[in-house]
Amino acid sequence: MSGMKAVILCGGQGTRLLEETEFKPKPMVPIGGMPIVWHIMKTYAHYGVTDFVLCLGYKGEMIKEYFLHQELMSHDVTVSLKKGKRIVHEGKGDVEDWDVTLADTGLHAMTGARVKRVEQYIGEDDFMLTYGDGLADLNIAKLLEHHRKMDTVATLTGSTPQSRFGLIKTDGRGMVTDFIEKPKMYDERVNGGFYAMKKKFFDYVEDDDSCVLETKPLATLAKQGQLSMYRHDGFWHCMDTYRDYMDLNAIWDSGKDPWKVWK
Repeated sequence: MSGMKAVILCGGQGTRLLEETEFKPKPMVPIGGMPIVWHIMKTYAHYGVTDFVLCLGYKGEMIKEYFLHQELMSHDVTVSLKKGKRIVHEGKGDVEDWDVTLADTGLHAMTGARVKRVEQYIGEDDFMLTYGDGLADLNIAKLLEHHRKMDTVATLTGSTPQSRFGLIKTDGRGMVTDFIEKPKMYDERVNGGFYAMKKKFFDYVEDDDSCVLETKPLATLAKQGQLSMYRHDGFWHCMDTYRDYMDLNAIWDSGKDPWKVWK
């Protein structure tokens, strides 16, 4: 996938996660000590997509600082105070081999407007798009293959969410026989937020703060028969609330983190 770019929406305020987002943008909320956006980028990089465009908004300066300081924070450092505080990097640091474009797309812009405002950075006919708050063990290569096979302007990922409530199994007498904790809802599909798109998609979004990706642009594509779906039956979890944040960290701490495809 050399040359393929992944656009990540990183500008929202995350008001339902105020315990964390009051002080940092949602993509910087940590899972296992690393920002959730890093986990998302690691998934793409596993499939050879290492060129990213981050659409910044709320507290975007914190995301810029994080990536600008990656080399510094990953190396041993010597500070020469007598020579103008010159910093010398020593040894080898563990820095990702990524190209990251950090684009200011407006404080109050909706998702569609943010995508439109990074059009200049997309060179290939196809590109990836996702949100900065969702994790999945998604096979990016198969998503792209399906997108090209369907030959639509856009392809979204249809994921199977977990119910927040357990199910009760009973026998014919009305006696409880089993509990199923947070079952997967295989008969339902939600937009998992991982897209593959042709560059033509930019014709469907507007450079207007009110343009929402999920309403008019995608609805128009659906009516035109230009929106396909890739079925993803594996792990998918969005970090929308503080409970989601706690759940994802608990999964990481358990060592059974299905989205860590880069193992």
